[in-house]
Amino acid sequence: MTPVDTQVDTAAFEAEARADGYDVMTKSMAPSETLGDHTHDFDARLLITAGEIAVTVDGVETRCGAGDRFSLEANRVHSEVVGPEGVTFVVGRREA
Repeated sequence: MTPVDTQVDTAAFEAEARADGYDVMTKSMAPSETLGDHTHDFDARLLITAGEIAVTVDGVETRCGAGDRFSLEANRVHSEVVGPEGVTFVVGRREA
């Protein structure tokens, strides 16, 4: 997971992701939702638009809130814990 700068607007994030070959969509996760260790078969880039999520990769937890963005390579083992208010994010997915 790669933390990136924190004040990125949604339109710029979406345009950049599409230019790099990502399909873009908006998703939400429920308050306090927890996903144990798992992988995805796609590269992902996320821009958090509301709420908070903590993602743990290689034993290192990174907390992201509104305005933060991060990326995660395909097939990278990670876990996710959503904050008490849930989380909404724009996600770019690109097949690996």
